[in-house]
Amino acid sequence: MPVRKSTNRKPPKTQPAVSQADAQAQLDSFLSKYDPEVETCARHALAKMRKLVPGAVEMVYDNYNWLVIGFSPTERPSEAIFSLVLPSGRVTLCFLQGAGLPDPAKRLEGSGKVVRNIRLYNAGEKDSHLLDDPEVLALINVALNRAKVPMPAGARRKLIIRSVSAKQRPRRIARPT
Repeated sequence: MPVRKSTNRKPPKTQPAVSQADAQAQLDSFLSKYDPEVETCARHALAKMRKLVPGAVEMVYDNYNWLVIGFSPTERPSEAIFSLVLPSGRVTLCFLQGAGLPDPAKRLEGSGKVVRNIRLYNAGEKDSHLLDDPEVLALINVALNRAKVPMPAGARRKLIIRSVSAKQRPRRIARPT
C-alpha cells in the first residue's frame, strides 16, 4: 500500500449553515442601514440582477467601507461576473471581468486592468433605473457570454453571507441639521 505524503495544507474554511430565509433577512438588515433613496435603488437593482442571472450564487460582504453583493456561477469569488457595490450615497454595478467588453455607447467607467462599472445611483441625482436601459442590458449579456465560467443553466439562486465587518463606516450621508 502506497504511503501518502503529509501536506501542511489547512482545510478550507467553512461557513456555518444558514437558511436562505435567514441570509435574506440579514441582507435586508444590511440594506436598511442606507438612506431610503439608496436602499430603494439597491433593492430595485438586486431584483433586476436576480432576474437577469437567476442561477447565480450571491455572495454578500458587509465590509468596513461598503456593502458588496457579488453574482457568480460558483461559490468562488474569483469567478464572479458582477457585483453591486454600495458605498455611502451610491449604488454601482461592477463588471468584474469588464475590461475587454465592447462599449460603443461609452457607458462603462474605470480604467483598471480588470473591472469596469456603471453608477446606478448617486445621492442627489435622479434615480434613472439604468438596469432597464437597453445599452446596459446589452453589456450585461455580453459579459455573461464572455465570462470565464458560464452561469449554470437551470441552477437555483443561492445567497451566502461571506463576511460582516464589526467596524463599519457610516452607511448614511450626514445631513446638516
